Amino acid sequence: MSEATIAKVKSNMRQIATHSWEIGTALEALTELEWPSLSVFGGSLPPPVKLPSGTAADVIQWATKVVRSKSNPNSLPLIDGDGAVGDPASIGVAVELTNWTRTDRANHEFSTAAGHQLKYLLEVAPRASDGAISHRSEQVQLWADFVYMAPPFIAYFGALEGGSGGLALLRIAYQQCKLYRKHLRDSSGLWKHIVMGNWQDNHHWGTGNAWAAAGMLRVLETIRHSKYSSQMKNEQADLKSWINEIVKNSWKYQRSNGTLLNYIDEPNSFADSSSTALLASVTYRMASLTGDTSQISAANKAYNLIKSSLDSNGWLRNTVDPLTFNTPSRPGSHSPEGQAFVLLLQAAYRDYVQGSRV
Repeated sequence: MSEATIAKVKSNMRQIATHSWEIGTALEALTELEWPSLSVFGGSLPPPVKLPSGTAADVIQWATKVVRSKSNPNSLPLIDGDGAVGDPASIGVAVELTNWTRTDRANHEFSTAAGHQLKYLLEVAPRASDGAISHRSEQVQLWADFVYMAPPFIAYFGALEGGSGGLALLRIAYQQCKLYRKHLRDSSGLWKHIVMGNWQDNHHWGTGNAWAAAGMLRVLETIRHSKYSSQMKNEQADLKSWINEIVKNSWKYQRSNGTLLNYIDEPNSFADSSSTALLASVTYRMASLTGDTSQISAANKAYNLIKSSLDSNGWLRNTVDPLTFNTPSRPGSHSPEGQAFVLLLQAAYRDYVQGSRV
């Protein structure tokens, strides 16, 4: 994808990302695409305390705006989550990075905000009987989406904190992935979207499976690049296996043009470019990490489909409506997370191609 196209995709994403998880995913996409050495895929953790002037400025400015826009500075979540427990935490990695690299070392607003968000997840949010943190605040309900929103933040917080407390947080992030998989995965190897609570979505939602795989991948890479990597070999092996399980079982249902369906294994479902983009990004990342290229042909077909699904203004077409899960985006409307997924895909593709040339 050309730089001009990516610039349009990025501009559009920034324009329409307003919900908590959309902002968090956009911040992660900007970090992976523009500042790869500061992402969990690119460099050791913790990151440098001092950054060259201008580095990650867009990410830091956006995270700063979120923290300073809190209507109640004493509220624990970083932002209103519309009833979601996990979604506000998706912004936490960028807030932690902002705190870690701040020039004014006497300024504790970002560490306080991130600490409050962590406290909410670990001490306030409802839980299932086995300790799985609920994705909803009003009832115990588990959504596959949660795995991209909260565990990567918990893990990143731990990697930067260090010490026995940091190691404990890395283990909590892993454990939440394990618990969510226990509840959401079924015999197909794919994950249901929503379980527990007063309503469920037992379909294998494409974006839900991609959220889960991508979230576990970020936890894996946070552990791997932390100082505790050697103490968590078994956890890393588990995460690799669980990610591969979703990747391989999803691409089995890839259509001839490269797309996944919104409900992956239901032939009467509609094509969805959003989940296709995010799962392809995970596939390239996993190939870079493990050297296993068995799924790259599927990722390449998906990449070409995404390229052809971008219009001349940089909008991704043929997306699911992220607020309904089960209908396409309406004519003239666009998916903020879909825009971010294109950037995540481009970053993963770039890093895979560069790595395969070495």
